[in-house]
Amino acid sequence: MISILKNRYTRIKNLPSFRLEKDIRFGTYSLLILILIAGAGIGVLESVGMNFSEAELEGIGAALIVSALITAVLPMWNVLLFALLAGWSLLFSLSASTSPQAYLIPAAALMIASTSQIIYHWDKAVILRLGKFQRVQEAGLFFLIPFIDRIAGRVDTRIRVTDFSAERTLSMDNVPVHIDAICFWMIWDPQKAVLEVQNFLEAVTLSAQTALRDSIGSHDLNTLLSKRDEVGHELQRILDAKTNPWGITILSVEFTDIIIPKELEDIMSRKAQAYREKQAREILGDAEISVAEKMNRANEFYQNNPQAFQLRAMNMVYDGLRQSKGSIMLMPSSAIEGMDLGSPAGLAALKKLQDQESHNDHNKETQEEIEND
Repeated sequence: MISILKNRYTRIKNLPSFRLEKDIRFGTYSLLILILIAGAGIGVLESVGMNFSEAELEGIGAALIVSALITAVLPMWNVLLFALLAGWSLLFSLSASTSPQAYLIPAAALMIASTSQIIYHWDKAVILRLGKFQRVQEAGLFFLIPFIDRIAGRVDTRIRVTDFSAERTLSMDNVPVHIDAICFWMIWDPQKAVLEVQNFLEAVTLSAQTALRDSIGSHDLNTLLSKRDEVGHELQRILDAKTNPWGITILSVEFTDIIIPKELEDIMSRKAQAYREKQAREILGDAEISVAEKMNRANEFYQNNPQAFQLRAMNMVYDGLRQSKGSIMLMPSSAIEGMDLGSPAGLAALKKLQDQESHNDHNKETQEEIEND
């Protein structure tokens, strides 16, 4: 029979798993209330003269422990009756008591502890009464009517984050893409989240995966890589429209990783490298054009100012002699004649160059003296 069911549902990936339908929650606070009620009941009965034997006290304690453990494991109203019967049976076997007060104490303590429930500040509980929606319980201590009220679900209203992915999905330009993403969402209506959808966490995750695959198929790779924020906002709007009837709002969707085939990565890397090389060559060509234009302007300036040209030529020779540092510098005789050092213009230019050099040396010595002081 099991094999027949498995073969029948082999195409269904997300089969509904078995979930224990809890009516109440029996936790630490319930156990504390159980001990306090039992202790207070024993104290009150002994104060009015109804004393219990040592065997009866041991039986009451054992009955409380057994019934509390059963209720904590299976917190349901019908199991509560079984826990009471198990506790009474253990009490009778240990003490053989026939006093109704001895059986009343564990029953009253277990009943009050089970009906006393606590909701944390960030939680909200959906309460059903006789199977119908009764109210949404806010944070704090509250009580249920035994066997009539039950907690259909406790909902965490804080912002949640869910990670999901779309594996090997083709983009609009037929490129296989693997995208990992995260989704920030929260529940604004606990009633709808519990009553309108069976498992809202699984529903949000599967809806996000489906929407992500649709979004990948409707965009090309370049858009997915360069416009992540826009694609994420579009995905958020699609998901929010789908989950709003469940009392859930999608705050944002963000891509954490986009994985493309290795071969395509190499091609894109070479393309980017070629583009950068093209930009570098264009910048170098623009620089050469700018230099040529400035040299042409300098040529026009030197043609109208021969003294400036001689001074520039002498300055170039002088810089070359300084940088040579004792080496021999060969120059054609025509260059020396062109400078015309013996002419008044040449001598004036040479004297101006020497004065400028001596002024620079003086400023340098003054700066060194200041630094030494």
